Amino acid sequence: MAKEPKEPPPPPAAAAAAAAQPKPKYEPRPVEKVKDPIISQIGDFRRYQLFFFFIVVLCKFGTGWHTLAHIFLAAPTPLKCLTPNVTDACSKDCNQTEFNTTVFKTTIITEWNLTCDKQSLASLSQSIVMLGIMIGGMSFGMIADRWGRRPAFLLCCFMQLFTGLIVCASPYFWFYCLFRFLVAVATGGTMTVSFVLLMEIIGPKKRELIGILYQIPFNIGHASLSLFAFYIREWRWFQFSVTIFSVIFVIYIWLVPESPRWLFTTGRVDKSVKVLERIARHNRAPTDTIKQEMEAAHQVLASRQPTKKGNVVDLFRTPYMRLKTICMANDWLVVCMVYYGTAQYIAKLGGDIFLNVLIAALLGIPGTLLCVVLTKYLGRKMTMMLSNGLSACGLLLLVFLYKSTQLVQVMCATLGLFGASITFPNVYLYGAELFPTVVRSNGMGLCSMVGRIGGLLAPMICELDSYGAWITPLVFGVFSVLAMLGTIFLPETRGMPLPETLEDGESFGRKSPKAQS
Repeated sequence: MAKEPKEPPPPPAAAAAAAAQPKPKYEPRPVEKVKDPIISQIGDFRRYQLFFFFIVVLCKFGTGWHTLAHIFLAAPTPLKCLTPNVTDACSKDCNQTEFNTTVFKTTIITEWNLTCDKQSLASLSQSIVMLGIMIGGMSFGMIADRWGRRPAFLLCCFMQLFTGLIVCASPYFWFYCLFRFLVAVATGGTMTVSFVLLMEIIGPKKRELIGILYQIPFNIGHASLSLFAFYIREWRWFQFSVTIFSVIFVIYIWLVPESPRWLFTTGRVDKSVKVLERIARHNRAPTDTIKQEMEAAHQVLASRQPTKKGNVVDLFRTPYMRLKTICMANDWLVVCMVYYGTAQYIAKLGGDIFLNVLIAALLGIPGTLLCVVLTKYLGRKMTMMLSNGLSACGLLLLVFLYKSTQLVQVMCATLGLFGASITFPNVYLYGAELFPTVVRSNGMGLCSMVGRIGGLLAPMICELDSYGAWITPLVFGVFSVLAMLGTIFLPETRGMPLPETLEDGESFGRKSPKAQS
């Protein structure tokens, strides 16, 4: 049998040209195709999403600082009367007074003499802060849904920096309140928009983990206030120290793109494709089919419902969406009321202010970590019911044990606070998954606004203990029970694709599709 002739070797020029061709920088890793068109292009959670998490999470420290800085800005500063034979510093017979500055050299109390008949003005300044956070969450949520996540996020970040620095130079109390209000508006916007930005590029497999861990910097920020205040005892420098960190936000100009999900849902497919291709390259995912797949997905989306920008009214147009909005808003109202109210209630028991604030803040970290486990294995709905039930048990138990030892009272109140620390990260995660993309920022902004109403009411409820020590825990406990019952009407969202349109929002939860593995 004759041997086949061997093929001649390629000419040297062709071999050299083949060797000179550049090899691809990486071998693309396939992405699992799921119902969500965004996650189908960039993966559930890869390198870029991890990098984006660590970048955006920086703004969360400032939310804890600015929300709770009032604890030390208006720290208790005892006033004593120097007039002989007069002990009451607020008495008309007292002609000369002096502040005890052994703990704090200056506070807003000493700066503007917020004592006696002006004492309530200090609490008023914090109520103004909570009002600002409420308005900021709602207004920046609207801006983010209407004009995009990126411009809203950058605006509130830099607004927080500049207004916070102006607070340091406040010459008058009204000036201080005005700019603390503006800082709070920016802080409320940062809370809402940053979370939406993050959740819209993360798939369901890691969404609960990242959504909950995202709340830990708030607890760290809260706890670190004690360290700032321990070493910085003058309120102007204290305010400066918690504000100047925001200079780092300048990196967001280059590192935070527009949300590809918002671009896709609002009809800007070409811009969405560009962002997705950039993310896919970072994630070493294929990019050659992104454009055609996204255009096909948008045609399907457009055939179901024309592109429409949502607003707050859309949350209440249809019956099931309205019910879900009301129940979720109620959960936010209760957790803010119980968390801030119970923390203040514990602080009223006295002791070292630095230690009390540190312990109360650090308590939120194990609660947040426990929330990770519970939401993963029990789901958002069951975790919400259990955590509200835990708060109710601790606070209602305190109603019957209010005459017991201080240790027992602290343990009961701590149990209530611990339950709220589990609920807090869950309402962010649950809400972001419940509202459709076109109104997600509006929905989260509305819930944040309602939550701040709870924060506004908390100090007033704490003052009810002057009529009876059992009234305050009773109110908090009853509200916790109502939140637990309201959660029954919410659907489970664990592992589900995010609803996109208003039509999705109304139908989401009526059926029980299988969660993605």
